[in-house]
Amino acid sequence: MTRVHPTAIVDPQAQLDASVTVGPYTVIGPHVKIADGTTVGPHCVIEGRTTIGRDNRIFQFSSLGAIPQDKKYAGEPCELVIGDRNTVREFCTFNIGSPGGGGVTRVGEDNWIMAYTHIAHDCRVGNHTTLANNATLGGHVEIGDWVTVGGLSGIHQFVKVGAHAMVGFASAVSQDVPPFMLADGNPMAVRGFNVIGLRRRDFSAGRIAAVKQMHKLLYREGRTLEQARSAIEALAAQTPEAAPDVALMSAFLAGATRGIAR
Repeated sequence: MTRVHPTAIVDPQAQLDASVTVGPYTVIGPHVKIADGTTVGPHCVIEGRTTIGRDNRIFQFSSLGAIPQDKKYAGEPCELVIGDRNTVREFCTFNIGSPGGGGVTRVGEDNWIMAYTHIAHDCRVGNHTTLANNATLGGHVEIGDWVTVGGLSGIHQFVKVGAHAMVGFASAVSQDVPPFMLADGNPMAVRGFNVIGLRRRDFSAGRIAAVKQMHKLLYREGRTLEQARSAIEALAAQTPEAAPDVALMSAFLAGATRGIAR
């Protein structure tokens, strides 16, 4: 038997693994699927077409799977998909997707998502991210793997934050933040690169030196974006061990839609 508190309301059509724990006064809707080992705290609402993976820990008062805060939404069958081993702290709100954004809001694996975080419709959150208290993601935001977003920071609709980047406390993020960079402020600016984060992830000295050079080419030499991109692409031959990092940066710059933070 699934370990459901007697005061919880779980729709008979919901699909919960027998090992799932559901706390007091939580409400779970008919289209919800929750995999093994996940714990849902008290006073949560999980609704819509929401799929939650294994070994997640969802704390009290969270709202997952509500309809998007999008006036164009008209009841279409959109989804929220959450991966494995995420921690979702108190008062978090994750919305389902919208037809205009592919219909799916997606949260990856091993994320540390702190209290009052909002993940709007059609967002894509990668793996191993840290979203601190009151981080607010507008619709269609993309957050790469290993990103850290500081508390009280807002990320504008359609903005992308590249892998291994860090956004500082109380920042207003209205342009794309390239991978590996360290940005903060209102107005926001790139202050450097996330060297401490890279060291914690065991980046070699050669890879860190290549990231430092990419930062210099983008922000310290007065180059246009196209000039910087060309110079960055040449780094792969100079530092073969950093070739995947260079490729990550090149692909991000090529796909930036709101202009990069500079």
